[in-house]
Amino acid sequence: QVQLVESGGGLVQAGGSLRLSCAASGRAFSMYAMGWSRQSPGNEREFVASISGSGSSTYTAISVKGRFTISRDNAKKKVYLQMNSLKPEDTAVYYCAGRGQIGVAAETWSYDSWGQGTQVTVSS
Repeated sequence: QVQLVESGGGLVQAGGSLRLSCAASGRAFSMYAMGWSRQSPGNEREFVASISGSGSSTYTAISVKGRFTISRDNAKKKVYLQMNSLKPEDTAVYYCAGRGQIGVAAETWSYDSWGQGTQVTVSS
């Protein structure tokens, strides 16, 4: 497992942008596929983006496709989520996740390392 710490959340107006960062500690970061999921009150956790260990493959949920971009910097042991054209329905706690395999995955259950979450609030 890796230890994960998110940052970059906050309050933004609709149409604005935010970039979330996730710092990882532990060995062999490039062997971990990474992802971002989100959860808002009363809703199930939704997986929004995933990236392979090398960064060559990504997955983006239909709900955020064209607006959110996941990327990673293995030298810095960081993964990012660039969020553009934010909508009020994007309001949620965003969690960084890691899995001990290099391939992308869109299922929450396939990830075994989680950060504490960072709040993103989009006002209308």
